[in-house]
Formats: sequence, structure tokens, C-alpha cells
Amino acid sequence: MPANLTPQYYAAEEMYRKATTVEDKISALEEMLAVIPKHKGTEKLQAEIKSKLAKLRREGEKRKSISRTDPFNIPKEGAGQVAVFGHPNSGKSSLVGSLTRAKVQVGDYPFSTTSPVAGMMPYENVLIQMVDLPPITSESEPPGIAGLLRRADEILIVVDASDGDCPLHLQIAMEYLASKRILAQPKPLLVVANKMDVMGSKENVRVMRELIPDMPEMITISVRTGENLENLKVRVFQLLNVIRVYTRARGKEADRTAPMVLPKGSTVVDLAYLIHRDFPERLKGARIWGSARFEGQSVPRDYVLADEDVVELNV
Repeated sequence: MPANLTPQYYAAEEMYRKATTVEDKISALEEMLAVIPKHKGTEKLQAEIKSKLAKLRREGEKRKSISRTDPFNIPKEGAGQVAVFGHPNSGKSSLVGSLTRAKVQVGDYPFSTTSPVAGMMPYENVLIQMVDLPPITSESEPPGIAGLLRRADEILIVVDASDGDCPLHLQIAMEYLASKRILAQPKPLLVVANKMDVMGSKENVRVMRELIPDMPEMITISVRTGENLENLKVRVFQLLNVIRVYTRARGKEADRTAPMVLPKGSTVVDLAYLIHRDFPERLKGARIWGSARFEGQSVPRDYVLADEDVVELNV
């Protein structure tokens, strides 16, 4: 017997394919189950949906349980999650404290950070989550740190450029990421050479670049003097590979203080789904101010959005 699936079902199925969190997948599967035609031809499909739902609900409960006990299970907030890690006394905590005003433990002694601390860094009209991680060395690594590094959207390796051993410290951090197969992921990685205000730091950075041929992108800063911190914030945002989009109601101006954040390459229908899971089904098109050829141009559902576009959805 044919299934005769409806447009509502296919819309819910599209939401499921695009879902990135357990909660969104559960919501989409529940919608699929609610709108699927109930007859003999769909019994097998209904059973598959129910099985997926049960599995995801168990996973969701397990994650909730873990989050209550695992300090490294930090929910993502803002435009993206940036993990900040490196060798002891590199200035990680000072950096995160300076950028976010988070209450980090700053000390002139090794291992003053014993558990992750998260704070929100303002960048123009969005917030970016920065997570200060306990340090690693060749002899020790905090349990749980690898999981957070895998989940993070971006990684900053902070090194003390005034320390003559900074090439070794960077190499240890890189080898750690490689050993955990974190470098195998398409994840942005930025080396932050701190304490550039200290004599000898520039020469140490030059040596570091020579000794590490596969050196990732590096930016030099000084938390103490504020040197290059604004440029660091810009680069952190750029590497997140996201766009800011503003919505507007017909005949009204857009609120540019609270953008919606989406991955680069997102379309009008992706924005509609982010606003409400029922919107993609009802969406006819949109008008765009910004990246379109002319202001207020009508565009189709699959139009690819650009950073700081203003969108008026036609539903």
C-alpha cells in the first residue's frame, strides 16, 4: 500500500535533516509522527520514527544527567563557543577575563585554573562564548578537556611569547590536538602569542615560526597593555564562519541590536526554520536589503544570505 506522504510530512522531514541538536531532532520527529497519514502503508515508517524518537529521548536524558556532573559539559551560548587552552602561565585566564569580565582565577603560579570557566565576549552586536580551560603539559591533561575541545566551534592556543620554551609549549598543544583527532575536524584554530610587551618575545615568535613548519595562523597580543586585543576579537568572530541576519516586519525598520546568527551559506528557508519550525512550510519567499542587487528585492526560498542582510519573510 503506498504511503501517500503529505507536504506537511516532507516539511517536517526537512526540519529533521537540518536539525543540529537533540532537542530540535526530537521536535521534528514528533512533528513527522503527528502529520504522517495513519494507515497500513505507513506502519513501518511510523515504527522507525518512534524508534528514533525513543533513542533520542534516552540520549537527551543521558546528556542532562552528564551536564549535572561533568564541569566540561558547557552548553553553547551566543554566536559560537571558543575554547581557550595551552600551557600553564600562558595568560589564558587573563585573556578570557579581559575579553569577557568572567570571574577567572588568575595567578602567577602553574595550574591556577582547575576547571573550565565560561564568559561572554561582546563583539559589535553579538556575544561570543569564551571558555578558559585548565592547562595541559606533556605530563598531564585534565579529564574531559578533549570532549569540550571537540564540541567547541573554534580553538585558541595561547602561548607565553616571553618564554624561550614557547615553541615546545605550542608543539605539545598541537600534538595533543592531533592525538585526540581534534585536528582532523574542520575546526578553526588560532595561535595567540601573549606577553608581546616583554623583552625577547618578538625573537621567540620568529623562532617559533621557523621551528614549526605547519604553524597555524598566529596573532600577537599583550593582555597587560591591550595590544592587538581588538584585532583578536575581529579574527575570532571571522573564524566562527557565521553571519548576522536581521528580520523586519512589512513596513517597519529592522532591529539591528539583536541579529539572528546562522552558519555561512544559510538560506532564507534556514532563517525561517530558526524563527519557527512551522515557517518553512508556509514560506513563499522573502525580500532582502543588503546583499541583493537592489534594496527590497524579492528572492526565492533557497537564496543564500550574507552577513548583515535584512530579511522580510513572505509567509
